[in-house]
Amino acid sequence: MTEPEAGNQVAGALGGAGFGALKPGETPTMVALWQAVGKTRGLVESLAPGLGFLITFTLTGELLLSVGAPVVLAVVFILVRLIQRTPLMPAVAGLIGIAASAGVALWSGRAEDNFILGFVVNGLWLGVLMVSLLVRRPVLGYLAGALAGDPQWRSQPGTRRIATVATWLWAGLFGLRLLVQVPLYVSASIGALAAAKLVMGLPLYAAWLWVTWLLYRAVYGSRATATRC
Repeated sequence: MTEPEAGNQVAGALGGAGFGALKPGETPTMVALWQAVGKTRGLVESLAPGLGFLITFTLTGELLLSVGAPVVLAVVFILVRLIQRTPLMPAVAGLIGIAASAGVALWSGRAEDNFILGFVVNGLWLGVLMVSLLVRRPVLGYLAGALAGDPQWRSQPGTRRIATVATWLWAGLFGLRLLVQVPLYVSASIGALAAAKLVMGLPLYAAWLWVTWLLYRAVYGSRATATRC
């Protein structure tokens, strides 16, 4: 596989998560960041299931009700998208993940097991990013290179360095989530675990996205300025 092909595949995989809305070199704006996280719909669909679990478990302490609330909300999101004739895949993917997590918790009979699949996902992303750094093919470089139309990013010291820094940054996010949340899982601090997952979900994702954008703006923005001069 050639590097441009690899970059396009990475961009396709991550673009739907919001990265594709942010072009390296552009001036960051709150409007663009809001679009990247899915606007109001994205915010609601990302946070509501977790809030549903946290509130239901806090009020009832019942496993079935607690894991069932997010599933019901996910189904509602799909119905709303059907009525509004908007793309279904984001909501369907969310339902699959929520239902799978609920299934694990119901199978084990432990509410904290609702978060196991989240640990797996974060662990996989951490592993992929660390391996890419180990082999000196930082994932964020392929993504930004594809978005910026720069398949030769590895031949430039600036973009290569930023790719490494940005990949470490995202590896740090996934590692931080595990570092904070796994001990809460082990201690069965379910309310604190649910709250930590909410705080370290979309809010941190948006913050990391913003910082990554600033990093790439520095290198691509200065290159555009040099070209005009």
